[in-house]
Amino acid sequence: MLPAVLLSVPRAPSRGARPARPGAASTPARRWALAGLLAAALTLGGCAWGPSPAQARADAQPPAPPAQWAALGAGTPLPATPAPADGLAQAAWWRLLGDATLDGLMDQALARSTDLAAARAVLRQARASRDLVAAGGQPRLTASGSAQASRSGGDGSQLHQAGLDASWELDLFGAQRKATAAAEATVQARAADLDQARVSLAAELVLAYLDLRAAQARGALAQQSLQTLQRTRQLTDWRVQAGLDSPLSLDQARAAEDQAAAALPPLATAERQAMHALAVLTGQPPAALQAQLAAAAPLPQVPAALALALPADTLRQRPDLRASEAAVRAARASLAQTEAARWPSLTLGGSLGVSALRLSGLGSAPVAGSLLASLGATLFDGGATRAGIVVQDAALERAEIAWRAAVLAALKEVEDALVNLQGQQQRQAALRAAVASAQRAADTAAQRYASGLIAYASVLDTQRTLISQRDSLAQTDAALLAAHVQLYKALGGGWQPEAAGG
Repeated sequence: MLPAVLLSVPRAPSRGARPARPGAASTPARRWALAGLLAAALTLGGCAWGPSPAQARADAQPPAPPAQWAALGAGTPLPATPAPADGLAQAAWWRLLGDATLDGLMDQALARSTDLAAARAVLRQARASRDLVAAGGQPRLTASGSAQASRSGGDGSQLHQAGLDASWELDLFGAQRKATAAAEATVQARAADLDQARVSLAAELVLAYLDLRAAQARGALAQQSLQTLQRTRQLTDWRVQAGLDSPLSLDQARAAEDQAAAALPPLATAERQAMHALAVLTGQPPAALQAQLAAAAPLPQVPAALALALPADTLRQRPDLRASEAAVRAARASLAQTEAARWPSLTLGGSLGVSALRLSGLGSAPVAGSLLASLGATLFDGGATRAGIVVQDAALERAEIAWRAAVLAALKEVEDALVNLQGQQQRQAALRAAVASAQRAADTAAQRYASGLIAYASVLDTQRTLISQRDSLAQTDAALLAAHVQLYKALGGGWQPEAAGG
């Protein structure tokens, strides 16, 4: 390090003497020496390490979103219904489902979620760290005081002192500004993480709610199927007793009835597990919502506004992409901060102090002052500075790669969600037609069996087909809603814009 240059030698003036003017002890030679040292340090700082590795690599940019989603150009296109003007489709899309129970659960989750609470704490910590870094560039002022008593032989003496010390490291080459910029970018990344936690929470809660209602709907269908099979078994029992049918038909009817009864416990288990998931997501014990959600309710209806041909630009609002971009900005600022450390540092310091033999004499004691300028630069460190720059440059490259990877993954998620949405729509339409046909076949078979025109095996086949198709349709109804949820999650829906500030 270069030596400190003393601009004014501190000295305590004699009683009654005029305090020395700061800088009075400086001489032209000393000023020229300071200028020479500064010029030498600048020359060494600029020539010793060469250009930064980042200067040889252009700033990486992620791939741009496509002009149109590929899924919308193949097969049956999605309805191009415009999004609501109030932005509800992005900020609170679940309210478009029109389910008051779901809205209430979401309000509880947003208020009580442990994941959101943890993300808020991380954001608060990042903001405090930013303020701490920013404070490092401000002048520091400290006060001190001391009292000393001594005795030699029979004589005693006292000495009381008080003083103020100030110091300030000038940010000549922007190291402090870059450190503050890196901390600010980190704050923005943590704010985006909080928004991403909201997105994930909203999607997870809606999916759990759909699981609950789907289990209840499938349970109701299974119960109806069981009752139908019970009536058929009773009819078969009567026909066997009357000699109109064989015992084999009765055994088949009983087996079908038992099989339908066996389908009920797994659906009840899925219903209870969905309740547990919803309770935990809302920050409550697993059994807290059983009474509230025990009554079955239908699946929410999908409004037309949910099936949107959304433009690719909406992808830019995804919080995880904003967090990745902020991480790149933080890495760039950290690299610039490390590069600035190659250059000299200039620290200004000053002090004012008084001393007296008695405490009462401090107020009238003469003031001694000093001003110190310290200039320092590393001339040789075995390549440590250069290695630090390479480390930060590699961290920047990694952040840029992660940013590009995140954008590619987001594009894939949207395309997958759109393809899945199309597939579920087509499957739902086909299953609705299949259920209608299976229902007509089952009704016809039941009538012909009651009239003795066909064997029970034909009735059993049609009933099994109807039960299977109805259950598949119920699952597809839930899967179609889940596909909408995945699309909104892929597009970053569910966060409040005001939460992005830092």
